[in-house]
Amino acid sequence: MPRYDDLLTDARSDTPILIDGGTGSECIRRGVPHSEHGWSGAAALSHPEIVGSIHTDYLKLGARVIVANTFATGANILRDVGAPEHFEEVNRRAVAIALEARAAAGSAADHVVVGAGISNWSFSGDRPDLVTLRNDTATQAAIMRDAGVELLILEMMVDIPRMKSTLEGASVAGLPIWVGFSLGPEEGCEADEIGNPIELREGGLLRDAVSIASDYSAVDAMVIMHSDVRVAQRGIQGLKAAWNGPIGVWAHAARMVDGAIIHDGAISPTEYAAHVPAWRDAGATMIGGCCGIGPSHIAELAPLLTPDP
Repeated sequence: MPRYDDLLTDARSDTPILIDGGTGSECIRRGVPHSEHGWSGAAALSHPEIVGSIHTDYLKLGARVIVANTFATGANILRDVGAPEHFEEVNRRAVAIALEARAAAGSAADHVVVGAGISNWSFSGDRPDLVTLRNDTATQAAIMRDAGVELLILEMMVDIPRMKSTLEGASVAGLPIWVGFSLGPEEGCEADEIGNPIELREGGLLRDAVSIASDYSAVDAMVIMHSDVRVAQRGIQGLKAAWNGPIGVWAHAARMVDGAIIHDGAISPTEYAAHVPAWRDAGATMIGGCCGIGPSHIAELAPLLTPDP
């Protein structure tokens, strides 16, 4: 995969790399219905034109990685929403939409890598056992591989046991893997509220999780993901201390409204971009955004990642 090889070479040489912003939250912002237990996971089937337009917007801004809208298309989530029969279809279609967006962008996007996110998250709280999680992940990863994806991104790894099961399952596909760790509560906190040593959101030390993940030959990069902008720098520093490979950040922003977590409008593009220099200084090569971070945010930070001539 020349595209991916070129990307990895640049990441390892500390070349600044723009990656995409949030897709699932941006789908909701653009009108895709928000399912209580399924987020916007069905968007590839119900609103493919919206999903495609989001990928296109990130491509126009210069993103070198776009991630299919598969954060909420795991087998457990499809079971939770009563649609397990659509598991293969929705994953294949989500990957196809991202690939179609790249193809439509023409030669300007020849160097873009299409990834797919795999999560072990449950919006219902009904989490599968570790064996089921591993098997479900292996099936999902194989579907994504066969659909043409070039990279698997493990999103929102919040504890070590489920990270290991997800890694074991994803590794079966034979694709490169990036592992995304989540720190602190979803609604965010101040950096000084993150302990030392740094813990994952639901248990286990970040450094231990990195050590375990680094033993998998398919793992090429570690990223801070689904973590509030205020704690991302601490997370990057933690990764840098435990890992000598490429480091990235897909940070998010959230606010509480009447007891509900809202991502839209939680941070302005200027405020988000203001974090980028510190993230770069801490060791992040690849920078984009996650929930609540849309094309306007990526447009603001893109000039900060333009490689030096």
